Amino acid sequence: MGEIEKIIDIPADHERNVCGRLDENLTKIERTLHVNMIERDGAMKIIGPEEAVEKAASVFRNLVELSKRGNVITEQNVSYALSLSFDEGEHRILEIDSDQICRTSAGRPVKPKTLGQKQYVDLIRNKMITFGIGPAGTGKTYLAMAMAIQAFRDGDAERIILTRPAMEAGEKLGFLPGDLQSKIDPYLRPLYDALYQIMGAETYLHNAEKGLIEVAPLAYMRGRTLDNAYIILDEAQNTTPAQMKMFLTRIGFGSKAIITGDLTQKDLPANQASGLDTAMRVLAGIDEIGFCRLTSRDVVRHPLVQKIVDAYDKYEKKEERRAERAKEHLKRRRFQRKERNDG
Repeated sequence: MGEIEKIIDIPADHERNVCGRLDENLTKIERTLHVNMIERDGAMKIIGPEEAVEKAASVFRNLVELSKRGNVITEQNVSYALSLSFDEGEHRILEIDSDQICRTSAGRPVKPKTLGQKQYVDLIRNKMITFGIGPAGTGKTYLAMAMAIQAFRDGDAERIILTRPAMEAGEKLGFLPGDLQSKIDPYLRPLYDALYQIMGAETYLHNAEKGLIEVAPLAYMRGRTLDNAYIILDEAQNTTPAQMKMFLTRIGFGSKAIITGDLTQKDLPANQASGLDTAMRVLAGIDEIGFCRLTSRDVVRHPLVQKIVDAYDKYEKKEERRAERAKEHLKRRRFQRKERNDG
C-alpha cells in the first residue's frame, strides 16, 4: 500500500502542549503507528500508510481538542488515545473528558481519564453500593472521594465517612509511638491527602470539627447505622469476610457506599480469606450493587506504574500456571504409586 500525506492545522497557543517537550508526544505517535510527523509553520504533516495516517490524524486532533478544553497533555493522555485508536474508539477520549466531577481547591477539574474510570463513576452515580477493584494508580480512591465531596457540596449527602482497615503490615500497632490516633493516622493518610487536595485543608477541618466528615478505622464502624451519607471503604482487600459483612450492614437510608480494593496487594495472613473476594462472589447478582474491574489500561499515574502492574500480572499468572503443573504432576505420581501398590 502506498504512502499518503495529510496536513492538519495546529493552533499556535496549543502547539507546545500537544507536541510535548522536545516533541516527545509526536515521537510516541510516530513509533506506535509507524508514521512520520513534521511540524512546520503552524501545520502538522503526517506521512505514512493510509490507515496509519488516518489514525494518527484522529489521535492528534483529539489531543488538540483536549488542550483546547484546558487539559495539560500528558504521556498518559497520548498513550490512552493511541490504545483507543486500535479499537476504533479514539473519539471516546473526548466523551470521557466531558464528564467533570468537581474541581479541586486549586480549581483543577477532576474527571475520569479512561473508559474504565468513566464506567466506575457512572456506577457510583447509579448504584447504591459500588465496588471499584483494580491495581494501584487507577484512581479508585481519588475518584470515589471526588464523587463523595461533590455530593456533599450539592447537598445530596449530609456526611462523608471514610474508613479503611488498619492493617499492621509487619509492625505491631502497640509498639508504634504516640496515642491511638497517632498510631492509626498513617493508615488513613491517603484519605486525608485526597481530602486536602480536593476540598482544601481549611474546609476539611471546619467540616470535620462539626462531625460532617469523619475519617476512621474500620473497627470504629461497628454498631452504627449510617443514613444520608457517602461512605468509602478503602483497601477492602485487607478486610476479613466478617468485617466486610459488618461494614455493608451499616448502610442506612439515603446513603451510598463505595468499596475500593486491589486483590493483588493483600496484607492478610496467608490462611485468611479476604472480605473483598467473598463479597464479589456473594453479592454478584444484586441489582443495586455494581462492580467495576479496572485494569492496567486504567492506570493514570506515571507510565512506569502501568509497566510495573503488567509485569507483576505476567509473573503472577506464570507462577499460577507453574503451581498448577506441579499440582498435576503430584497428582499423577500419587495415582501411579497407588496403581503400583494395588498391583
